[in-house]
Amino acid sequence: MTLESPLIAILVLGLGLAFIFGAVAQRLRISPIVGYLLAGVAIGPFTPGFVADSSLAPQLADVGIILLMFGVGLHFSLKDLFSLGRIVVPGAILQIVVATALGMSLAWWMGWGIGAGLVFGLSLAIGSTVVLTRALNDRHVMDTPRGHLAVGWLIVQDLVTVLALVLLPPLAGLLRADVNGAPIPEAVDFATLAETLAVTLGLFGIFIALMLIVGKRAIPAFLHYVAHTGSRELFRLAVLSVALGVAFIAAQLFGVSFALGAFFGGLVLSESELSQRAAEESLPLRDAFAVLFFVSVGMLFNPAVLLTETWPLLGTLAVVTIGNAGAVFLILRMFGRTTSDAVLIAVGLAQIGEFSFILSDLGIDLDVLPERARNLILGASILSIFLNPALFALADRLKARLEPRKTRAQTLEGRKHEAIPQSALKDHAVLIGYGRVGQLVGEDLVRGGWPLVVIEDAIDVVENLRAGGVEVISGNAADERVMRGANIAEARLLVVAIPNGFEAGQIAEQARRINPNIETIARAHFDAEVDYLKRHGANEVIMGEREIARAMMEYARVRKTSTVAAPQPEPG
Repeated sequence: MTLESPLIAILVLGLGLAFIFGAVAQRLRISPIVGYLLAGVAIGPFTPGFVADSSLAPQLADVGIILLMFGVGLHFSLKDLFSLGRIVVPGAILQIVVATALGMSLAWWMGWGIGAGLVFGLSLAIGSTVVLTRALNDRHVMDTPRGHLAVGWLIVQDLVTVLALVLLPPLAGLLRADVNGAPIPEAVDFATLAETLAVTLGLFGIFIALMLIVGKRAIPAFLHYVAHTGSRELFRLAVLSVALGVAFIAAQLFGVSFALGAFFGGLVLSESELSQRAAEESLPLRDAFAVLFFVSVGMLFNPAVLLTETWPLLGTLAVVTIGNAGAVFLILRMFGRTTSDAVLIAVGLAQIGEFSFILSDLGIDLDVLPERARNLILGASILSIFLNPALFALADRLKARLEPRKTRAQTLEGRKHEAIPQSALKDHAVLIGYGRVGQLVGEDLVRGGWPLVVIEDAIDVVENLRAGGVEVISGNAADERVMRGANIAEARLLVVAIPNGFEAGQIAEQARRINPNIETIARAHFDAEVDYLKRHGANEVIMGEREIARAMMEYARVRKTSTVAAPQPEPG
């Protein structure tokens, strides 16, 4: 079945089914990503029923990748990027070499030529931007040194892929082989090859120079100008224009991938005071289009491959998961990184995605790769993305065994504190969220003599609070176990300082159910949120705009009174 409006059909059915399957997966305590992939399989060409336009879905997914990498760049700095170079550049290149060699060995076992094996192996060595950044965000480590190291590794992989995509067409004649794997003699113009490489590296260098010299000043200045208009709508539009525009220009004029272009766009804005606001404004669209990426990947998968190519597919999957993860782990340990860091990054890179598809498709179009390779790469990508959340869970168990005994004891002791504890405080205050508002509230509560428990899910904030002697529980307050860990049943005051009104309402309702007598105060942005929060158990709701207006009017009244009361100068 097809529809007259394929774009609307993909958005409605793709996002709708992703929500349904993702909710079911969440209910079964499986990563929602699994549900998003199954939604793509359901509307793909290999299952009965509606078939989505397979050319539109990847383009929508590209928008998600652009916004995602723009957001990642906003949390980086040039200092962070340069400091990682001594590890990620040699480390990522060595990992690519190892994974490519493993892929070539598998291709040789399947009877393919050396050229096909080279492209096939390289396709298995490049991790997915979306999968890795999603995993880091879910584990709240994106803004930590480990998260920066993982993203830096991915950037080097992307650069290698860009070079491969540029060099593959002029080298295709040298890499082609007949059906028996024997090379097909064909002259290669090495002068043209050298020229192509020089132009590619030159354009990339020009792009970086323009971003660091011109973009670093022009982009923040542009957004500052728009911010001063006072229009939130225009500012959001400006942020999206910058993210998409820089990525598009990078790809069209300089031959840089969308992902890298968007990353550098975010990077040059990261040191501006508007970076946090830009990240917040792009977040809703970023999440929606990231979901469409997984849907588009699912659409490409033919489940029949599981039966027709079982052993080659398992071999390909082993290279992607075991080969990539093992190489990354050993390389990071060789560079002196901790076992915990090495395991986290290794598991995060034990998958492949968008660049693998692009590279393999080009190889097939140039007759370097056999058509059979596409199904193996797609199948390995789907399965590795499926397995990635489970691999993270397994990694947590393996870390204790891989660490030295002394470190293991420290890790186990740390996990006692990381597990959801039971607070011994009574008649205390529970503060949900320790952002800009939460921090001010928390400091005032402590000054006022309140015993305080903070619930926060950002790992770096949790560590800073604990270092400062504040009792804190790491987790999401929407989880009843976390709320009970804060001893909400015997608390006197609940302060919900998070800006999400819907989530705040769920928290207030849950707290009221556990402790009917607790006093709850929350924050809101709109009148509708105020009503919603009060219906769900909040005793008092503070709306920022009202409090600002109240403070302004109080100041105006004071000034008017002081002016009237001031003695008037005598005439003459």
